[in-house]
This record gives sequence, C-alpha cells and structure tokens, in this order.
Amino acid sequence: MCIFTLKGKTALITGGGTGIGLGIAEQFVKAGAKVVITGRRENILKEAVCKLGNSAYYFVHDATQLSSIDNLLSSIEKEVAPVDILVNNAGRHLKKEVLDITDEQFAQVIELNLNTVFAFSREFARHCVRRNQPGNILLISSMSALVALDGVTAYAASKAGLQGLILGLTADLSRQGIRVNAIAPGFIESEMMLDIMKKFPEREKKVKQRILLDRWGLPEDIGKAALFLCSDAASYVTGVILPVDGGMSHSF
Repeated sequence: MCIFTLKGKTALITGGGTGIGLGIAEQFVKAGAKVVITGRRENILKEAVCKLGNSAYYFVHDATQLSSIDNLLSSIEKEVAPVDILVNNAGRHLKKEVLDITDEQFAQVIELNLNTVFAFSREFARHCVRRNQPGNILLISSMSALVALDGVTAYAASKAGLQGLILGLTADLSRQGIRVNAIAPGFIESEMMLDIMKKFPEREKKVKQRILLDRWGLPEDIGKAALFLCSDAASYVTGVILPVDGGMSHSF
C-alpha cells in the first residue's frame, strides 16, 4: 500500500489555477484525489482543469468574500464531494520598500494572506466537525517569514503571522482530528519571478549564491512536499512549517 496516496480524498486549493497552486493540484491528482480549484478568473481555471483531467473541478470564487466561504464548501460537498483537505494557497505579493507602503496596501496584503486564511480554516473545520470527520489544513507561508528580505515587509508580516495561526489552529483542532501544517517556499520558478530577476541581475546573483542546491525551485517541488504533509505518510505531523527552499533559509 502506498502511504502517499490521496485516493478517496477531495482537496480544495484556493488560487489553484496557476503557479504553486497548480503545482500542488497536479501532484494531488496524480495521487488519486479529486481536486477543486478556485480563483477569480474563470478562463484561467478552465484552462487548468483541462490540463488536470477528469478528477479536477473549478469554482469561481473571490477568497476575500469571507461571508461566502461556507456556501462555497457546501456547494463543493453537494456537487463534488465533502472536502477532506484544504490548501490555503491564494495570496497577494507586494514588492515595495517599507517607506513607500501605504496603510491601504498593507491592509490589503494582510486581508488576503492572513485574515482569509483564518476564515477558510475556521469554516472548513466547522464542516469537518459537523460531519464528525478528520481533516487536513495546509497553509502556504514563505521564506520571507524566516529570513530578512528587503522590499517585502507587508508580505513577510502576513506570512509570519501564519506561524501564530498554525499554532492556535493546532492547539484548538488537533483533538477534532484536524492536522494543520505549512510549507514555506523559497524562490519558485515562474515567468513573473524570472522576469523580475532579469530586471535586477545583482539581486539574482545574490539570491543564487544563497541557494545551496544551486537551482530555482519548481512548482512540483512544492506539490510533492504538500502531498507528503497531506497524506498518511505525515499522519503524526502537525503544527510545523516546512521550508522548501533549496537550503536558502539555512545558508550563510
């Protein structure tokens, strides 16, 4: 028996149409799960579902509309299956020096990256408790919550806040059979990230010098770590933040 299987499980991945979210969805589908992805852009979601195959579904949903989360989970339960795994992937980045960040910009980052994650986790946990079923919550943190990176103060603050959230959720939900963990990705290859590095070659050089494995990460690297944490292989793992960054957060 493969301990990394997700056969019979249904996973909800917010912001699952591109990047890390899609990388996680691909690994979950390969492991036998039904996967539901959400996001605001239907064309992106349709394209992703076509790529993922018959085990994938999409629901157009704005993650910041907190009052609609319960209805979303109920709709997925009715049209697909009850959700067993929640991956809080939807997030907002802000590359801006601290002196230039407005209060509104800071609040927008906190709203999506922290407040929304709490609301989704709470509503998912309520559904698990009502069904008297165990559950699995995965949060996507960041290397910026572990090391000092310039120009990402708002983003780093929102991701660092997840550490306290994980501890609180773990303390409150473990006896309900709900595990809570997080992944802290490093520099994961994407068109946007590579374009930024081309514009700032000195930053690219500095970053690469710190990546001990000497390569950019790939969405599938995050997907494989997510599969481990959400499978029975990690059945005794909860309350942890797993860096997946090629060793960068430990580099000197």
